[in-house]
Amino acid sequence: MLFFTLYVAALSLLAAADNQTFTNSGEIDISTCPITYYGQKYETLYVNKFRVCFKGFNRLGMKNDCILMSKGTADRGGLSVLTREIPTGSGVHRLLPNLQTAGKCVNLIPLKDSQQSQVSVFSLMFEVVSGRSVSRQIFQTSETMNGIITDVSGCRHKGSVYKINTTVWDPNICSNVTCDAFGVATVVSDCGPMERCKGNGSCIMDAMCTVTGPTIIDVMGHIHTVPDRCGYTLMKHASIPGFQVLGVFQERRRRDVSFLDRVIIHLSNAKIFLEQGGRVKVDDQELLLRTNTQSVHGVMFSKDPTGVTAKITTSNHTVSVHFNGYTAQIHITGPSGTPVHGLCGSSFMSLSRLSFSMLVLNRCNVLDQAPFTACKMHVNPESFMSACNRTLHKYPAVDGLKCQFLEAYARACSQYNITVEGWRSKTRCSRVPKALCQDRYCSAHEFCGERRYGGERRCLCRAIFASKYRTTDSFGEPTVCEHKSATLTLAGCLLEENGIDYSVLHLNDQNCMGKMDNETHMVTFRFNPTHSCGTVVMANNSEIIYKNTIKTRNSSMFGVITRHDPVYIDFSCFYHQPDIKSMAIRLKHSSLTKEILYGQWMYNLTMNAFADPDHMQPIDSRTDIELDQKIWVVIMAEGLDEKQVALVTDSCWATDQPLPNGSLRYDLVIKGCPNPEDRTINVESNGMGTATYFSFNTFQFSGKTSDVYLHCRLELCIKQTNSCAPICQRANRRRRSAMPNYLSDHHQLITMAWTS
Repeated sequence: MLFFTLYVAALSLLAAADNQTFTNSGEIDISTCPITYYGQKYETLYVNKFRVCFKGFNRLGMKNDCILMSKGTADRGGLSVLTREIPTGSGVHRLLPNLQTAGKCVNLIPLKDSQQSQVSVFSLMFEVVSGRSVSRQIFQTSETMNGIITDVSGCRHKGSVYKINTTVWDPNICSNVTCDAFGVATVVSDCGPMERCKGNGSCIMDAMCTVTGPTIIDVMGHIHTVPDRCGYTLMKHASIPGFQVLGVFQERRRRDVSFLDRVIIHLSNAKIFLEQGGRVKVDDQELLLRTNTQSVHGVMFSKDPTGVTAKITTSNHTVSVHFNGYTAQIHITGPSGTPVHGLCGSSFMSLSRLSFSMLVLNRCNVLDQAPFTACKMHVNPESFMSACNRTLHKYPAVDGLKCQFLEAYARACSQYNITVEGWRSKTRCSRVPKALCQDRYCSAHEFCGERRYGGERRCLCRAIFASKYRTTDSFGEPTVCEHKSATLTLAGCLLEENGIDYSVLHLNDQNCMGKMDNETHMVTFRFNPTHSCGTVVMANNSEIIYKNTIKTRNSSMFGVITRHDPVYIDFSCFYHQPDIKSMAIRLKHSSLTKEILYGQWMYNLTMNAFADPDHMQPIDSRTDIELDQKIWVVIMAEGLDEKQVALVTDSCWATDQPLPNGSLRYDLVIKGCPNPEDRTINVESNGMGTATYFSFNTFQFSGKTSDVYLHCRLELCIKQTNSCAPICQRANRRRRSAMPNYLSDHHQLITMAWTS
């Protein structure tokens, strides 16, 4: 331990010294013989006549360490440095019993007047930290003639100075401070780890809990890691009725790492939600916060660029909860003695030991370096470094995550009136403290983060939500085809991740844009018969396909340049004609209905028989039918797009068996036209819409008394590209017909039977 020895000597003692006289201000380098002044080592002196300071030239209001020399006739001073060794047992050691080691140099300060006379009366006062006097000594001429040696060694703790080999009760910090012979202070506080000293010798509760990322740093500095996507009780206090703080955790980019997503404060008369983007809800109502404070249900709310704070004050306690979208800090003050419960409480959860890469350690361990060391005595950085290391070990350092832990530590320090100066520039964090996604509201399946390209902050997809789309390399849900309408819904967050602006997307018709839901941020595109939006109708071997395309606007609309990759997303719906099937039903069972549910769109086929041409008298089980009685058959398709598709009866025939390919057969409709051999058959409407009509006179097979089965083969026809109605001519009882091109060779067969 180095001691500063102030040595005021007679002229005869200065022969071996290099004396520097000063009558005005000056800066002197003493690096060859540094001075340790009450526990603080200095290598530079700032002198002004009879004031020697160590931190700079003394100014009003400056926090400085100084030695003041005054009184007497002296009008100038000096500094001399003797660099000879002073062995143990010397006269200096006898005068300074606390000096235990040999000295290597001596600093001498002689005081003189203009006549080079020594002072007769000399006053020496020592000031340490903010001008507080440590001691004052007055010497007579007889003492100064032989020189003065005084001891300025000691200890410092939280701005206070203590002399070596002493133990002092300091009510300002509620502690016994012991300063040993080597200048090391040992402090034993009467306050517990969750308490602070009021400055009058008494302790009060003053506890801070920090929740950031997946980690919780409780009031004791212990770390808890949240393993899943659940809600947890962070803090409860028995002395505050109904009070409880919960944290809800959700995944972000990875499924196995959860982050604090929102904070819920339960009170006896209200439930408060602190959510992403600075949104605040009281019960189910959103609270519009202004820049000034606002009181609701006795809770004081405030909002600034760093986040939202809710402050609850009772008769004995004050609790403030600050949340910026990714970090929550809960600060509670009040009488000591009542424990805090929840994960922020004093319970300890053991954690498995992890090994961290050097890159992660370097990022997080800056908390143990300057300028953060200024706060180390008030807030232990070990817990924050451990929380940072654990998170970055599993999760990439994106979305401001590296700075998030440093920001949380700096803010914890600010609760103890400690400002960590210059840490933002050193760590390359934002120069201005600001919540990263303030006033940006994301949906439940989104989080606010940085886009892969450019770093802009956007609402991105949570990992679980996005996984079902990423496995299929899609941007959203499958096409929904119902009620003659086709709908495709895309996830806005997936578009954002890929740099796609939904507002520049449209269907084949540029006037058909996507609509974004304000709550879910899902983008929906739709077409239907009323708004076709440029839909293309086409056919393949088995289907009628309605196809449209989501695409970016024409490049000419962007001007000379564009920052959007072209987008083409096809989606379609179709009517499918399944394999031929037969179904028999007697007329006494009224009508026949078949439901087609294959592919994307559903439609129904119905066959009914009527006893009149106006189709007002349906034939049912109670209707008597005579041979050679005319009946009218209506085949109708329900659920088709009548503007685009027509139903065509290709053929109808009768058999004496339920199967359509029975050996005994009689044709009624052939290639859409009536059998020319039977003048009772009349095709009234075919291929004109979604219903066909024909009539015939009933019959039975000769020599047969069994049931007669009517089978009809049906087709769908695209009206845009075909003339769907068959062209039928009758001449000399010979049949001529011309059929349109149908969609495929796949047909729908419907069968009806009547009883002879």
